[in-house]
Amino acid sequence: MEYFLDEVTSKDILLENMRKMNSFGDRLTGTKGHNEFCRWLEEQLHDMGQETFSNEYEFEKWEAKRCALNVGGEDIHVSSAFHYSGLTGEEGVEGELRLTGNSPLSFSLARGKIAVVRIKNLRRISSAIAFNKRASSPEDMEIEKSYRGPVSTSFVKTLLTFPFLKTSKVKGVVCIWEGMSDEMVEGQCLNFILPYLKVPVVWVNETQGKKVAEAAKAKKTATLTLTGSLEMAKTYSFYTVIEGTDKTSNEAVIINTHTDGCNFCEENGGIGMLELVRYFKAHPCRRTLIFAFVTGHFRLPVFRAGLLPSNQATGRWLNDNKMLWNGEKYKAVAGCSVEHLGCTEWKDKDGVYTQTNDVAAELVYTGNKKVDKIYYSAAADRTLLRTITLRGHNTMHFGEGQPLSKKGIPEIALVTAPDYLCSVDAAGNAHMDKFNLELMYQQLHTFARCIMLLDEKSKKEIGRSQPYSFGIGRLK
Repeated sequence: MEYFLDEVTSKDILLENMRKMNSFGDRLTGTKGHNEFCRWLEEQLHDMGQETFSNEYEFEKWEAKRCALNVGGEDIHVSSAFHYSGLTGEEGVEGELRLTGNSPLSFSLARGKIAVVRIKNLRRISSAIAFNKRASSPEDMEIEKSYRGPVSTSFVKTLLTFPFLKTSKVKGVVCIWEGMSDEMVEGQCLNFILPYLKVPVVWVNETQGKKVAEAAKAKKTATLTLTGSLEMAKTYSFYTVIEGTDKTSNEAVIINTHTDGCNFCEENGGIGMLELVRYFKAHPCRRTLIFAFVTGHFRLPVFRAGLLPSNQATGRWLNDNKMLWNGEKYKAVAGCSVEHLGCTEWKDKDGVYTQTNDVAAELVYTGNKKVDKIYYSAAADRTLLRTITLRGHNTMHFGEGQPLSKKGIPEIALVTAPDYLCSVDAAGNAHMDKFNLELMYQQLHTFARCIMLLDEKSKKEIGRSQPYSFGIGRLK
């Protein structure tokens, strides 16, 4: 299949740029790797002749250095630190292990001890609470009845309970992943939607967790170590503009992503957007295109706009650049959010973490029925396509398209969510064994087509973003 993007890009360029991104290492918000990646992205835009404009921020950055757990003299493998939990000195904290439930009352019963909490894979909470399907391709695709895995499980099971750790007086917490393979949970950078917890917390896999749970029943003593830093750091968002050919109109389309992440897919939207900038600079649209590269996705309590946990970092950028969308300078009539490109599907199968499909199910939020049709028209020539389009539901809308929707800007927002989305690759290869270059290429073609098709429509033909639906969502 031939793509018009061949005029300015190739799979070789995409792959080279993906490797360059990965060379910066982990790129969590405000870290050295993240800031270097942002500067490199800007350099690429400048080399194209594009001017960039930035919003600089200072925030309290948490960064782990070493995490360890020793139980009764035996070293226990730690899958990862719980992000923005507390830190210890080099000597760690020592205390008796105590099995607890996942509730504030249970935590208080472990006062002065190290709490051990089982975090079981979701299975009883229906996805219909969070998702409402518009359509799909193939048509028989369904949303999982219970959206399982590390990301959704950690969000659901720690959001309302773990903030109480600060008042429980526990010395530390060991969270045991249950119902997920050891390979799946390794290196997860979770949870990143909670405030600083102050109490040190680590994750262990189910195999190691059985040892910890048995030790807790025997009232054994453990030493939990989580060293690192909590200090003020700088980070920034930036954007670039391709002016439209219609000088009588101030209408614009926003194309956005976030720049912070921890592997090849979280977040490679910036790599894809470079090629979209390159193409549309050579083939400008009637409307102005605004490309926003946003920071803060991995520190949402600081960078989101609003109180809801589903509020995303682009909300901060929109609030700080109102003239780009509210009509003062430009009036945004639509948006495209580019995230998590080229993801294959990996699932636990008979207890083994393995690839189960060349294409992870693409979750795509579409702001109304009109842009939903535009998306499927743009994707019509794809040979790799497993997509489900969604309407924001019960105040939940995941991914960086959400703030556009909140401002009434109808969005087409890709937010594929594989189970490795927030995982640091222990092998140091950014999970590139799970990357599908051809898929990323086709997804970028779809986004380019979306932008072009949106440009052909009047503001009235595009419409406004629909409000959230409520109740029990449609899954099939």
